[in-house]
Amino acid sequence: MAAPDRPSLTLLLLAGTAEARQLARALTQAGHRVTAWLTEPPRGGNPMPMAFEMRDAGDAAALRRDMAGFDAVLDLSHGFDAGLSHAGYAAATSLGKPFVSFSRPLWPLDNPLLQSVPDVAAAARAVPLAARVFAATGWASLPAFQPFKGARLMLRQTSRHDRAAPYDFVDLIFGEPPFTVESETALFRDLGVDLLICRNLGGQASRPKVDAALSLGLPVILIDRPPLPEGAPCLADLDAMLDWVAQL
Repeated sequence: MAAPDRPSLTLLLLAGTAEARQLARALTQAGHRVTAWLTEPPRGGNPMPMAFEMRDAGDAAALRRDMAGFDAVLDLSHGFDAGLSHAGYAAATSLGKPFVSFSRPLWPLDNPLLQSVPDVAAAARAVPLAARVFAATGWASLPAFQPFKGARLMLRQTSRHDRAAPYDFVDLIFGEPPFTVESETALFRDLGVDLLICRNLGGQASRPKVDAALSLGLPVILIDRPPLPEGAPCLADLDAMLDWVAQL
C-alpha cells in the first residue's frame, strides 16, 4: 500500500480495526498528522501506531467540539461499533468536514452450515436445547442470550480481567489474538463445542474461528453487521482510502 506524497493534513481516524492501524502508518509516513478516537482500549499485542484518545460516542457536543480542528475524518471503527460511526458522521456533517467510512466485504453464506441472523437475540433463539455454544459476540451481548436454552455459553474474552461471569450458564474463555484455524479447531474440540455464534466482521483476522467450526462440521450463526451511516461515502480498500485523502 503506497502512501502518496501530498501536503500535510490533520486527520482524525475513528479506529478499532486492524485496517485503522495499517492506514495510520501509511498516512503518517506520508507526512500527515493522525489522531485516533476509540470507544474502548486497543486489544492484542499490536499497539496503536498513533496518538489515540478514548471517546464517548454518546457525547455529541464533545465530539463536535473536538472534531473542529481536523481537516477530515476517516471512519475505520470496529464493524459493530455503529455508535461511533454514526456519531462521527453526524458531527463531521454538522461541521462540513470531509468524511469517509471503510467497510470490509462481509463473509458470504457459501456453506449450508452458515446461517445469518439480524442480532444476538435472534441467535439466542436459534440455539438448540442443551447445545454447548462458543460465542465471540462481546461482553455487552450477554443479556441478549437470556433465556438461554443451551447447556453452556462459552464467551471469548481477548483481554484478561477478573470480572465473574454474570450468569451461571456462562463460561469465560480467555485468549489473545491472533488466532489460527489450527488453534481454534483444537480449542473447539477440547471444549466440546456444538455451535459457533459470532459477528460477521469480514476480513481474514477474525475468520479462523469460522473456518475451524466448518472444518469440524459445526453450524455457525453469523450476526449481521449494523449499517453504516446513511449517506456516508464508503470504500472497501485501503488504497482507495489513501486516494481519497490525496484528493482533499
